[in-house]
Amino acid sequence: MSILVDDDTRVVVQGITGGEGKFHTQQMVDYGTNVVAGAVPGKGGQEVDGIPVYDTVSTAVDEEDADASVVFVPPAFASDAMFEALDTDLDLVVAITEGVPQQDMARVYKRLSETDTHLVGPNCPGLITPGEAKLGILPGNIFSSGNVGLVSRSGTLTYQVVDSLTQRGIGQTTAVGIGGDPIIGTDFVDALGLFEDDPDTDAVVMCGEIGGEDEEEAAAFIGEHMDTPVAGFIAGRTAPPGKRMGHAGAIVSGSGTGTAESKISALQDAGVPVGDTPEEVADNVEDLL
Repeated sequence: MSILVDDDTRVVVQGITGGEGKFHTQQMVDYGTNVVAGAVPGKGGQEVDGIPVYDTVSTAVDEEDADASVVFVPPAFASDAMFEALDTDLDLVVAITEGVPQQDMARVYKRLSETDTHLVGPNCPGLITPGEAKLGILPGNIFSSGNVGLVSRSGTLTYQVVDSLTQRGIGQTTAVGIGGDPIIGTDFVDALGLFEDDPDTDAVVMCGEIGGEDEEEAAAFIGEHMDTPVAGFIAGRTAPPGKRMGHAGAIVSGSGTGTAESKISALQDAGVPVGDTPEEVADNVEDLL
């Protein structure tokens, strides 16, 4: 099994006629993802590599029975795209766009709380169930099908850890890049809960980073609610306090939380082995399995 996406997922790409949207749509199709439609206001009736384009997500859902969307829309319009997708009651929305204003995301988050839709992102690489489907920009060739779930705030770190796992013959059920912004849809606790409920996920890798309290909250959830073993990694151990380190969410305040040390300590207290390198994470996964 898997979480959130599989080979039955029917995808509409918002922004399919743009350069990024068109390129990554082809990559997703080549991987085997069932992309059934695009949605771009004013572009209805066109086709992109044989994929029909509709003016609205609602029309695409009605005509093509789509149940998920991927958002490749510029930052100024990305929140409108997410609102449109949420209004259609899709099962899953994946927002790849980087640089979405946080004030916009605060409004999207409020709307999200009123739905049953899973929103992944924004500012994320997406997610992949190896051998079945990928939604986003992940390099499908490094993933392999197996029994380890992965959730990460960092796209690049996801690739490093997955490559270490795959080279050891350890495949993945689903890998989810949740994004590094302060306000996102799916957080660590959400993803960990889904993996806990997946009978085919025998272990989970959680890749966090400095900033915020999400990893500490995830550690509490793991300790209280998870039987599935978890291996961890925290990036940014040598980052100076108060500096933005790549992700908007990776800013450490002076509150005593958000540092690499506090996150590592919380995870270790929950019984999670924390590797110093991606290779050590793979070592820990082997031990857990």
